[in-house]
Amino acid sequence: MDCHRAAPTVFKYRPHLRRDRSQDLRAPRRLHLRDALTWSTQRGLVLMAGDVLALGVSWHLARSLNQLFSPIPSQLVWWTWLGLPSLFWVMVAYTLGLFTYAGLYRSSRQVKNYLQAGKLVSLVYLTALVVMYFYDPKLDLPRSLFFSAWISSVAFVVITRVVMTLALRPLEKSRNPTRVFLIAPAHRLKRLADILDQRARVPVIGAALASTANSSATYQAILASNATLVLAESIPSADLASELYWKLRRVGLPMQLLPTSRDMLYRRGQPETVAGLPTLRLDAPLVGGWDYRVKRWMDYLGAGLGVLMLAPVFLAIAIAIRLDSPGPVFFRQERVGLHGKPFQVWKFRTMTADAPQKQAQLEQQNETADGILFKVKHDPRVTRVGAFLRRTSLDELPQLFNVLCGQMSLVGPRPLPLRDVAKFDGWHNIRHQVLPGVTGLWQISGRSDIDTFDDVARLDLHYIDNWSINLDLEILTETVGIVFLGKGAY
Repeated sequence: MDCHRAAPTVFKYRPHLRRDRSQDLRAPRRLHLRDALTWSTQRGLVLMAGDVLALGVSWHLARSLNQLFSPIPSQLVWWTWLGLPSLFWVMVAYTLGLFTYAGLYRSSRQVKNYLQAGKLVSLVYLTALVVMYFYDPKLDLPRSLFFSAWISSVAFVVITRVVMTLALRPLEKSRNPTRVFLIAPAHRLKRLADILDQRARVPVIGAALASTANSSATYQAILASNATLVLAESIPSADLASELYWKLRRVGLPMQLLPTSRDMLYRRGQPETVAGLPTLRLDAPLVGGWDYRVKRWMDYLGAGLGVLMLAPVFLAIAIAIRLDSPGPVFFRQERVGLHGKPFQVWKFRTMTADAPQKQAQLEQQNETADGILFKVKHDPRVTRVGAFLRRTSLDELPQLFNVLCGQMSLVGPRPLPLRDVAKFDGWHNIRHQVLPGVTGLWQISGRSDIDTFDDVARLDLHYIDNWSINLDLEILTETVGIVFLGKGAY
């Protein structure tokens, strides 16, 4: 398979999609030294050191109380560092990882979520108990040691975080003064700026209209303003703010949405007030991009294993296609991928060899309501073997090679032909800001039964706005069931 056939230029029908970066919208940016100098990073490191100190003190206390009659079993002491056993350092690493994932070092609100910190410490101890049982069922862990370490760890971590939060508050106000970039409708800009100034003395150092929220000019203006917070109201529902959110997430800049900002990002937000205004805060993670890196590792590993395991299936399909009708085994079609760049999608051929030339004659039979997608339920060009392959979606298997070439992901918006993309409305193109996928939310939500592209695009934008590793796994699992049932495929 040729991984380098994609044209180097941006898709000609949508030149406004050109971007300085060729990365997926969710991809992490490269870290620089200045990232370590930001106040949020420094605050996170200080809190992290405080958590380690609190856990260390709690373990020393628990050992001191239990050393004479119930010391820690020797089987759990593989090595010792700074007077503390290896088990402690393993649990510390697990705790810090959970805290980081939960945003307890990044979000200004989550930093003060003391109850969440206590719950996560408890989770670490309960997990350790289960792991130690499977490690050695005969291991007799001293109950007094375990419970004293558990209770004291929760108490010391919560107390330490309360004290450090109070101690860091004056520094935060001096080191990280709030500078707001405001995005709102024209009639609301001055009103909101006055509220921020009068109620909280928060300066608005830049502004843009809500209708331009996803434009590159607005994004560049935000970066040039050196704002520490983006406050947005009434972002158009068609755009859903997905592109703006992921761009700001990449550079580590928080965004807060006023309640009238009706978009799909609400579920990510933490409630917080700014100058007496209720908002939902969308913070970037302290260690950003690991979820996307895991996604790409899953892509390459899954596609590689898929090709190896399905090699006999590939061979059987190839033989069946050659015996059924004249023409090549594979069908290549130019489709639009990341940032509007065309590339060659590989599929098993399911139609007659002259199918592309006959499509113009069938345009009048197109069954989609808006004409953007081309769907004919009883397409005369489909071969006998092709009908089976399309019904079971086995014709899509060669796109695993596109995944290995880095042109696609296992899960994402489906790449569409140039003919379809040429008919897009402007907001439809947001789907091109992420890697296209072999399967996606569209495929498990109706596939060909969805007859308007607006509905398809809304599913794609919902996927982008709410993306997570877990959502990808859900889609992959649902796809397997959909394929076996053959629902919505023709």
